Amino acid sequence: MSVRLARAVRSWDWAAGCCRGASDYRLPPPGAVDVAELLRDATTAEEGPWEAAARRPPGQCSVLLFPGQGSQVVGMGRGLLHYPRVRELYAAARRVLGYDLLELSLHGPQEALDRTAHCQPAIFVASLAAVEKLHHLQPAVIENCVAAAGFSVGEFAALVFAGAMDFSEGLYAVKIRAEAMQEASEAVPSGMLSVLGRPQSKFTFACLEAREHCKTLGIENPVCEVANYLFPDCRVISGHLEALQFLQKNSSKYHFRRTKMLPVSGAFHTRLMEPALEPLAQVLEAVDIRKPLVSVHANVDGNRYMHPRHIQKLLVQQVVSPVKWEQTMHTLYERKKGTEFPKTFEVGPGKQLGAILKNCNLQAWKSYSNVEVLAADEAPESDQDS
Repeated sequence: MSVRLARAVRSWDWAAGCCRGASDYRLPPPGAVDVAELLRDATTAEEGPWEAAARRPPGQCSVLLFPGQGSQVVGMGRGLLHYPRVRELYAAARRVLGYDLLELSLHGPQEALDRTAHCQPAIFVASLAAVEKLHHLQPAVIENCVAAAGFSVGEFAALVFAGAMDFSEGLYAVKIRAEAMQEASEAVPSGMLSVLGRPQSKFTFACLEAREHCKTLGIENPVCEVANYLFPDCRVISGHLEALQFLQKNSSKYHFRRTKMLPVSGAFHTRLMEPALEPLAQVLEAVDIRKPLVSVHANVDGNRYMHPRHIQKLLVQQVVSPVKWEQTMHTLYERKKGTEFPKTFEVGPGKQLGAILKNCNLQAWKSYSNVEVLAADEAPESDQDS
């Protein structure tokens, strides 16, 4: 297992590669620092991808979860800077992005950090920097990792961690994705609404009536649909702002317990993001994508990626498809009764994925920890309050 992961993170080639193909979205030129490999081989034996994992008791294995947009907060990254190579990671990001991401992450302002074009790269880099911290404090967690998953943009960080793409190329793809989604968001007043419902809540019917309401306002082809499946009776609905306002006003009719607008700029994971598809598809054509050396689960269907073309296809499809996170959690943690659960670590800002895991699988959550990215000297601790 450690050999496999050492190979994976060796592919965090921070020297940006050259563009392959005729894409208009060219990858950044060479010049980023050449950093020593994050992980060191713990054994010299050449093992197949899953042989070592099969021999390791489930309770000794680990799963890494990478958060998505909405988890950003000013100050994230401060608790990571004194760990090896984290400042170099942000320096490499500055060369790829063309602006000082570390300054924005540490000092904001929050309004600027919340912009889609900024927060997606910020979360991506902070999450991989959190992996550096986790490796420094608990190297066995990285060596014993058997699977990873990332929420929306977090899926890119999970794939870089797993060796499916290089850091600079992955970050550049996130940059193009974020800018294209920002532009699509500005074209139509839209957003995302977190909804905590009840067993009798009818999300599909509520969205239908919200769309009908929009039509009475003269909105053609209105959008209002489930964009994130979080845990039982909890969904995020994306669409035109008028539709989301209608749902908030009529929440009792649909048995919604609580609704809250999310700090994002558009109706992500719906067809309102279609203008972002072509830019992302073009840049992914130019990226050297490899088969993950750690199992990575896709947002689109919850299943693990099988080959590079599969990754390329689903990363594009994900932009206009619902994030099936609840289904992903069931796939990751399904096991026979009495079998131990792996240790789960949320790497990146916030503890939202831990809270979701608690509602999806309480037994799996009991082995959950988050890697703190705010406090300066705080080791990962179990989140007992989520």
